[in-house]
Amino acid sequence: MGGVESSPGGAEDGQSGHKEVERGEGLTKHPPSPDKPKVQLTHEKPSVEDSVAAKIVEQGEEILIQGFNWESHHRNWYQTLLEKVPELKAAGFTGIWLPPASDSLAPQGYLPKDLYCLNSAYGSSDQLRHLLRTLKAAGIRPIADIVINHRIGSAQGNGGQWNRYEGMRMAWDETAVTSDSYGGLGNPGTGETFEGAPNIDHSQEHVQQDITEWLRWLKDDVGFSGFRFDYAKGYSPDFVKKYIEAVRPDFAVGEYWDACSYGPEPESVLEANQEEHRQRIVDWIDGTGGLASAFDFTTKGVLQEAVSKSEYWRLKDDQGRPPGVIGLWPARAVSFVENHDTGSTQNHWPFPKDEVLQGYAYILTHPGVPTVFYDHYFEWGGEMKAALSRLIQIRRQQHITSQSTVHILEAASVYVAEVDDCTLMKLGKEDWAPPDNQKWCWVHSGRNYSIWTREKKPP
Repeated sequence: MGGVESSPGGAEDGQSGHKEVERGEGLTKHPPSPDKPKVQLTHEKPSVEDSVAAKIVEQGEEILIQGFNWESHHRNWYQTLLEKVPELKAAGFTGIWLPPASDSLAPQGYLPKDLYCLNSAYGSSDQLRHLLRTLKAAGIRPIADIVINHRIGSAQGNGGQWNRYEGMRMAWDETAVTSDSYGGLGNPGTGETFEGAPNIDHSQEHVQQDITEWLRWLKDDVGFSGFRFDYAKGYSPDFVKKYIEAVRPDFAVGEYWDACSYGPEPESVLEANQEEHRQRIVDWIDGTGGLASAFDFTTKGVLQEAVSKSEYWRLKDDQGRPPGVIGLWPARAVSFVENHDTGSTQNHWPFPKDEVLQGYAYILTHPGVPTVFYDHYFEWGGEMKAALSRLIQIRRQQHITSQSTVHILEAASVYVAEVDDCTLMKLGKEDWAPPDNQKWCWVHSGRNYSIWTREKKPP
């Protein structure tokens, strides 16, 4: 789920009063809110020391795949994925984001009812547990899609609304629903209201305790390794911080999706400066204590605009950095080209189809945690799969990580960037080649992109 960004009116802007990133050398800090002491954004380790999560962030070697699309519920999905585990392992994926596992009013899983019931449109609880064991045995971390912004009630309560949860575990009354949603008797919401279902009041102690216990059950009993927090702008990131600190997943990422900045209608052209947009995402990460990553919607928006119009100047900010979250806090930026909302059969904000591989050439050679969409890898044909497999192979061979260093050489009619002094990549229709005296060796190319490598210079 998330905001719809097919146009500037597709989603509301998030928090106003954003914090500007501190200018100058480095990418490690920005000013905090006035009521907090100045903080250091430790993009090498989260604050939970010596944990698996800290090691994952420090190593920065994650390569994820979103393991479903909007229509996956029509198939025996857990069995479908089970049969693909050997291929996922061979390709080099380290984690897979799975669809919401709980019982839901909508078959896609984003209108949850009984959170402890894992028999869903995707398959049975037993099938899910078997899939998770198989993935972990293959070295692939399964990531649960956590939908806790809202919940469908089972009984009518205050105002005649379906805002009571009876006959199931996590039995709540109207006090578990925010006062600005569906007749709730809880406190006001701490984020943007979702209109499609009663919004959960995370400020209630009994709600926090129940959700923490459920998350711990998903991790320790069911077998998930990580969490993806759906509709993360709907409630304060402080609650995400509390849940992560209590449950300690190996990996956590939030979907903080709001609209980029666009010019006036009817043209509605994406504005060149998306500083405020990416800063809101960074602020959300900061609000979790740096314990959660976030999907880099800024990079997606800028990248698809750049490749669709050959406006590669967009891929360099005024400080010479990548313009998305990967330019500010790369270790906590989860980059992607498409997902079940932006693409698939929803197509709320699709990447230009003919330039999808340009997008992957960018995110798989740049810092951040890259995510490949299921459809692109498994349903767009053999040539697409082969190209994606080769890009993943190059990333692994060149030891490109979420914290790799990017030096942008050109950003005009073409985009050229050097990564960690040993990988060179070019986007754009125009011909471009590196100087002969720099010992670059061509290794791969596709529609409007090329990649070269060389041995890394000694320090």
